[in-house]
Amino acid sequence: MDILMKIWSYFATNILQQPPFMIGLIVMVGYILLGKPWYDILAGTAKAIVGYLILMVGSGGLVNNFRPVLVGLKDRFQINAMVIDPYFGQNAVTAGVEEVFGRGFGDAMILLFIAFIVNILLVRFSKYTKLRALFTTGNVQVQQAATAYWLIMFACPFLLENRAAMLVVMSLLLGAYWAVGSNLTIKACQEVTDGAGFCMAHQQMFGTAFSYWAAGKFFGNEGKNKDKKVRKIEDIELPGFMSMFNDNMVTTSILMVVFFGAILLVLGKEYLVTGEFMKPADSMLFYILKTCLNFAAYLAILQLGVRTFVAELTASFQGIADKLLPGSVPGVDCAVIFGFGAPNAVTLGFLAGFFGQILAIVALIALKSPVLVICGFVPVFFDNATIGVFANEKGGVKAALILPFISGLLQVFGSAFIAGWVGMAAYGGYLGMWDWAVVWPVFTVVMKYLSYAGIAIVFVFLLAIPQIQYWKDKKGYFLMTEDYDAYKELKETNK
Repeated sequence: MDILMKIWSYFATNILQQPPFMIGLIVMVGYILLGKPWYDILAGTAKAIVGYLILMVGSGGLVNNFRPVLVGLKDRFQINAMVIDPYFGQNAVTAGVEEVFGRGFGDAMILLFIAFIVNILLVRFSKYTKLRALFTTGNVQVQQAATAYWLIMFACPFLLENRAAMLVVMSLLLGAYWAVGSNLTIKACQEVTDGAGFCMAHQQMFGTAFSYWAAGKFFGNEGKNKDKKVRKIEDIELPGFMSMFNDNMVTTSILMVVFFGAILLVLGKEYLVTGEFMKPADSMLFYILKTCLNFAAYLAILQLGVRTFVAELTASFQGIADKLLPGSVPGVDCAVIFGFGAPNAVTLGFLAGFFGQILAIVALIALKSPVLVICGFVPVFFDNATIGVFANEKGGVKAALILPFISGLLQVFGSAFIAGWVGMAAYGGYLGMWDWAVVWPVFTVVMKYLSYAGIAIVFVFLLAIPQIQYWKDKKGYFLMTEDYDAYKELKETNK
C-alpha cells in the first residue's frame, strides 16, 4: 500500500498538479492510441507542453503584474480582510484544517485521487450517466479538493468519526461536481469555438453555463426573441478616431492605463516605493504605463499559448475518446477560451466584474460586515473575462457587461458568507470563484441542515443535471462531441 501511495504521490506532484505535463501526457497517450509514428508523438507532446507553458507565462504575468493594485487596495486603506483567491484559499485550508477539525491536509490529496477516479468512471459509463467531460486541470483540482475538504467536514461533522466513509462521501461529491460541471460547459465551448473539441474544467463551470443560458434568454434571440438582432462587441463599428478601439491590443492598453492607472495614482508613489513595487528613482508616469501596458502583452502571450497547444490536444484526444472514453472531450483551463470569441470581450468582462467586486466590497464596509473581502486577481479576471466571452457570443455587448458585473457581486457576497460561516475567513483566504461563491455554499447549507439526506440530495442533484440535458436534446447530445459538423446540420434542419 505504501508503494502505491508513493507512486501516486510522485504522479500527483509531478504530473497531475502540473497542467503542462498533464496535457502532454494526454496528448502522448492519445497519439499512441491513434497509432501515430514516434516522431509525431514526440513533436505533438512537446508542442502541447510548450504551448501550455506559454499560456502559464501569460496567466502568471497577468496575476503578478497587478499585484501592486490589489495589495495596495488592502494596505493603503488599512482594510483587514481575507483575500478571495484560489491560492490564498488553499493556504487557509493548509493552515487551519488540523486546528479546526483535527485532520491533516494529506487527506485532501487522497480525496483528489479518488475523486479523479470517480470522474473517469462517470465518463466511462456515459451511456448511463450521460457525462462526456474529463477534468484535466490538475492545479485547479488541488485547490478545489482543499476547499471541498473543509466545507464537507464543516457540514458533516458526523463523518469525522469514520475516515474511510468521509473520504468516500467527499470523493463522490467532488468527482461528480468535476464531471457534471465541465460537462455543462460543452455546449457553450463547442458553439463559441465552432467545434474545437474541448470544454472548461475550472472554477466557474456552473457560472459559465448559467451566464451562457442567461445571455441567450434575456439578451439574445432565443425563444420569443428569435427575430431580435444581437449586437456583439465585434459588430460595433466605431467612427473616426474611435476606430482604433476595434483593435483588441489598443483597446486593452488604453482601458488599462485609464482605469488601473487612476488606481495607481491614488495609491501614490510613496506607497509603491515603500512596498518595493517601484524604485525611488523610477518615473511614476512610465511605471504606470509599463504596468498597464504589460496587461496587453501578457494577454497576447496567453492567446499564443492557447493556439499552440489546443490543436494538438483536440487532435490527440480523439484516440482516447475512440478507445477509452467514447464520446468524451477534455476539460481545460478557462483561459483557453480567450483565444476564441471577441478579444475585447475579455477586457470588458474583466472590468465589469472588477467594478461589481468593488461595489460589493464597499457595501460590506458600509454594512459593517463581520467578514471583509479583498479582490484576488484570479477570480476577478479569469471568472469575469471568461463569462464576458461567452455572454457576448450569446447575448451581445449588454450581456458581456451586465453578467460579469453580477458575477463580481456574487463572488464577494457569496465568499463573505460562506468563508465567515465555516471559519475559513479567520485564516486569511477563500477560493472565491463563481462556483465556490454561489454553488458550493448552497451545497454546504443543504448538507449542514439535512445531514445524510443532504448529502444524497446534492449527489442526486448533480447526476440529474446531465440526464435533463440529454432529455432536452436526445439526438444532438452526443453528436455534439462526436461530429460537430453533423450536429450543426441537425440544428439547422430543426430550426
